[in-house]
Amino acid sequence: MEEFKSYVPNETTVTDISIKAVILGAIFGVVFGSANAYLGLRVGLTISTAIPLAVISVAVLRVLTPLIGKSSILECNIAQTTGSASSSLASGIIFTVPALFMWHAQYPDLGFSPSIFKIGLLAMLGGILGVLFMIPLRRALIVKEHGVLPYPEGTAAAQVLISAEEGGAKAWNIFLGLGIASVYKIMQNFLHMWPEKIALNIPILKKAQLGGEPSPALLGVGFILGPRIAGIMVAGGLISWLGLIPLIAWFGEYLTIPLFPQTELTISQMTPQEIWHNYIRYIGAGAVAVAGIITVIKSLPTMYNSLKLGIRDFRSSRDPQAAANKKRTDTDLPITILGIGSLIVALVIIFTPNLIGIQAAIMVRAIAAICIVFFTFIFATVSSRIVGMVGVSSNPTSGMAIVTLLGTSLIFVLMGWTDQLGMAAALTIGTVVCVGSSIAGDISQDLKAGYIIGATPKRQQTSEIIGVITSAFAIAGAVWLLGQAFVFGSEALSAPQATLMKTVIEGVLGGDLPWGLVLAGGSFAIVAELLRIPSLPLAVGIYLPLSTMTPIFVGGFLRQLIERKATTDEEKKKKSEKGVLLGSGFIAGEGITMVGVAAYAFITKSRPQGLGIHYPGEMGQFIALAVFLGLAAFLYLRTRKE
Repeated sequence: MEEFKSYVPNETTVTDISIKAVILGAIFGVVFGSANAYLGLRVGLTISTAIPLAVISVAVLRVLTPLIGKSSILECNIAQTTGSASSSLASGIIFTVPALFMWHAQYPDLGFSPSIFKIGLLAMLGGILGVLFMIPLRRALIVKEHGVLPYPEGTAAAQVLISAEEGGAKAWNIFLGLGIASVYKIMQNFLHMWPEKIALNIPILKKAQLGGEPSPALLGVGFILGPRIAGIMVAGGLISWLGLIPLIAWFGEYLTIPLFPQTELTISQMTPQEIWHNYIRYIGAGAVAVAGIITVIKSLPTMYNSLKLGIRDFRSSRDPQAAANKKRTDTDLPITILGIGSLIVALVIIFTPNLIGIQAAIMVRAIAAICIVFFTFIFATVSSRIVGMVGVSSNPTSGMAIVTLLGTSLIFVLMGWTDQLGMAAALTIGTVVCVGSSIAGDISQDLKAGYIIGATPKRQQTSEIIGVITSAFAIAGAVWLLGQAFVFGSEALSAPQATLMKTVIEGVLGGDLPWGLVLAGGSFAIVAELLRIPSLPLAVGIYLPLSTMTPIFVGGFLRQLIERKATTDEEKKKKSEKGVLLGSGFIAGEGITMVGVAAYAFITKSRPQGLGIHYPGEMGQFIALAVFLGLAAFLYLRTRKE
């Protein structure tokens, strides 16, 4: 096969990593990472920020040229690489850490509530491991399989950077979406000019309900995911709210005693939301858990081949002559950094008493360190391969976290450490692994972009570590602040993935999980796989409220309309890219605004009271629907326009 030629040749001397690029990347990362944290806590999903960060990096560095000098394409790439680390940190944190706060509410005397420092340190350790474990895998996955694994976000980010002369116009769509979403959420959540949810009861079907959350972020998520995934997710929601809930209400209508796991209300006394909370949530948890395990099992051959190639490359790299002839564009951080860094992370875990669990003995911390290094190494490989095929947004990080929690919990059961302290220890182990596997997938996309452009891999790996260190505590602070203002597990901040992790740990260590419901949910994932339907999106749809899925479906439907009207592939690509950038702006604008609302609520110890305008029932819902449809129409018209 002909040797690949990068955009910036290996022989060319171009400014690569610089202070200005790293600083700007760190700032961008905190902004988009905080927004992703809010999004994940709302709906259990996060998105890749590689493309929007590439666009913004080009635009901002160009605007600042008179002040800081002209920036090279490789500096823009470093800014994008540094910033993208934060979103993966957010994924790992929000999928696990909120469960500690929920346990604190249950057991206030045990001191479960983690500090910002503890959350940030866990995230930083996991992020560093994720970057380090990609060092030996880069050549196997990025270089040798260049024509096999597309790494969609990384390839797109590279094209954005190469087309730098278009950067300003493209960036405008992100800033436009950010501004519109910010105004929208201020009017909705700060001024209370329309309600946050709309609902429609369905006749004949007992307690069936269609709902929606008129949200710019969810609309943007749907457009980014596309019609297929968005449709599968809303199908899962329809199974729950138009199928399972009416069936439970129908068969349980005449029960005179509560049905386990509910202990107080009979089914006839419950609202649709209470039926979802008491029964559907466990069915959905089983579906997500089984879907995650299936995804990991399907990745085992890929993982084995990637590890085999990585070991082979490592052995060849020890040849002094080969090392001397190595190109700039093929130079990674020394493999010794991987060994030393992993050892330091393990030692920090072992000798920091309150980091893993509460009052954990040194033997428990040592076992925790071994579990963290082992599972992170395994899932870094899985994650990097999966995102190469389907992208970061479809990376089943939660499935990997579930497998980690199951494995760790079983070890703790064998040790007899099954109390609440054991639960906290298992979860914190899962946090580090979740962050590490998420970061590994993220840096894979960045390294792909760098490979196409002609970046120096070791510079990218260094900047990613810097991004992890600079953003870990900022994202931890944003998550902590959101939890203090809105309460994790509440309707305002459901933290679905963290609730799922909590359920898994309690079920394995406590033995009181309604396994019948969980296993019944798992059957949906198995059937989906047999029908060749992606099981994880369907499972997430079953697990989350339908009101969350409907705006995502609208976004996916709009993308399908726009792409169908395009007459050429080039036109389809341009319009889709414009919509993705506008949708990314929606997500960033809503996320940043809601972090601001959380800060206001925390400082004043009260939620914003609004303008005192309260529209009665149906009128308020009609206004909310009309405003949301107006926003959807704007997305459609703006994206369709040449």
